Amino acid sequence: QVQLTETGGGVVQPGGSMRLSCATSERLLSSWAMGWFRQAPGKEREFVGYIRWGSGVSVVADSVKGRFTISRGDSKSPVFLQMRDLKSEDTAVYYCGAGPGPLEASRTRYWGQGTQVTVSS
Repeated sequence: QVQLTETGGGVVQPGGSMRLSCATSERLLSSWAMGWFRQAPGKEREFVGYIRWGSGVSVVADSVKGRFTISRGDSKSPVFLQMRDLKSEDTAVYYCGAGPGPLEASRTRYWGQGTQVTVSS
């Protein structure tokens, strides 16, 4: 059973930056991906982006492209979601997920506990 542990989150002002991290208890298959989804109150869970475990290639949603990046170091390091120029509409609970790539909510096998990101002045 893979366990995903998220750290980061909190309150940030509009235009600010924040980094979330997600650590996995086990090494993932190279064909798998780890990524992020978010869910705002009253809305469905939304894809943010993922990084392929084997190749390190990352993909982010159009809604955050140019502001959010996903990265990691070696296979033992956490996956990071770096968020810049944050907007109020980025406020949500952010969930880390892992599963066969490309990562979609329906293909995600394991989830983190979620961490709240609030963008507010």
